[in-house]
Amino acid sequence: MNIKVNWFKYSAPSAFYPLAGRLIPWLTAAAALLVLIALYWGFFLTPERLGGTNPQKEYYRIIFIHVPAAWMSMWLYLVLAGWSAVGLVFNTRLSFMMARAVAPTGAVFTFIALWTGAFWGRPSWGTFWDWDPRLTSELILFFLYIGYIALHSAIDDTRRADRAAALLAIVGLVLVPVIFWSINCPDPNQCAALHQRSSLGRIEGNILFAMLAMTLGFWLYSFATAFARLRGIILTREADTAWVSELLGTGGAR
Repeated sequence: MNIKVNWFKYSAPSAFYPLAGRLIPWLTAAAALLVLIALYWGFFLTPERLGGTNPQKEYYRIIFIHVPAAWMSMWLYLVLAGWSAVGLVFNTRLSFMMARAVAPTGAVFTFIALWTGAFWGRPSWGTFWDWDPRLTSELILFFLYIGYIALHSAIDDTRRADRAAALLAIVGLVLVPVIFWSINCPDPNQCAALHQRSSLGRIEGNILFAMLAMTLGFWLYSFATAFARLRGIILTREADTAWVSELLGTGGAR
């Protein structure tokens, strides 16, 4: 039996709205399960300290939240800029809505990465903050998220707000490779960075499992929150359409 699914039909807000509603409970449950597994594994089934030339004690466990949050902050900005670009090129309403729905979640993960990084920095470097290239670029990324949200909210006309914020997101895209380079700089002396270089290939197996499980949990959580926020945006923007009037008039938004 050959079943063909026309995915393009979901580019319409009226078609994507119920699909998002069906996906949110599954995404939320899967995200919660993975986060709980990652926390348990990270806190109880990993070594008491990291080895190396400068061994880290129990406080190293903050990496199970810090590193996945930092990864998500960059990935979600790529998603934000991607949907913004699609909206500008194809003038699709849902693309702009999706970008707006992703932005707050990206800002939250960037803040978590900065906050947990400060708690890592105090015992590791003796300070909560240093103008390290990695820390500074992550802070600028946070300001970009806030700037996108603020710019969109400051313009009353929805179409103009979509386009202005989308342009800001695309211009800010140059920061993502800068962040990646700052943590993977081939010459630490050139970068003058306190932040450790990325070393996934040398991480102990249990630590890597917990870190990747947390990343996947955060990833699913991002979908759940973005879809939930998107449904609210769709109802607000499509309030004058017949399908929303019919939906709200026959049992409420489901």
